[in-house]
Amino acid sequence: MTTTLLHLAADLVTMVVLAYGVYARRHHRRDLACAYLALSLGVCVAVSLLLSVSSASALGLGLFGVLSIIRLRSDSITQQEVAYYFVALVVGLVNGVPSADWRLVAVFDVLLPAVLCLADHPSRAASTTRCTVVLEMAVTDDRALVAELQHRLGGTVLRHSVSEVDYVREVTVVDVRLRPHAAPDRRRAPIAGLR
Repeated sequence: MTTTLLHLAADLVTMVVLAYGVYARRHHRRDLACAYLALSLGVCVAVSLLLSVSSASALGLGLFGVLSIIRLRSDSITQQEVAYYFVALVVGLVNGVPSADWRLVAVFDVLLPAVLCLADHPSRAASTTRCTVVLEMAVTDDRALVAELQHRLGGTVLRHSVSEVDYVREVTVVDVRLRPHAAPDRRRAPIAGLR
């Protein structure tokens, strides 16, 4: 019982640091931070309870049931957010095994969030941007399309993929990855009437 509570406390501390200390500060989505914390704690508790059952088939069936109810639905999430979900799930599984060596659990509780923290560091993401652009023109010339995208987005197009060209509505939909140009130092003109 004491070991299980220690593992649960370790899971809680690890996930509070990862969800609120790292994720929420970088991505400003407290709703997903809460989901990561709840997911990890829920898996940790479920695994702890399932391991108290002596039957291996009950453990396998119960773990399958727990993992099958986790669905990434509702609003669309990025691949970074999927990575946070995965780490939350693994941290919950690791901490949910009370018979595991506490030193190994501690290593994973530090290593997994640290790797994710480094992989999701803002300095790594700042070099490229991804967006979907809808142009109100049907563009089929690739060079003209890249020139138009670079002009409108203010960056160098690294990769682009046209997902739709509609000649009737005069629309082109493009998935773009670009490296933004350094923003020029513009002094904003004061708005009329404000000082």
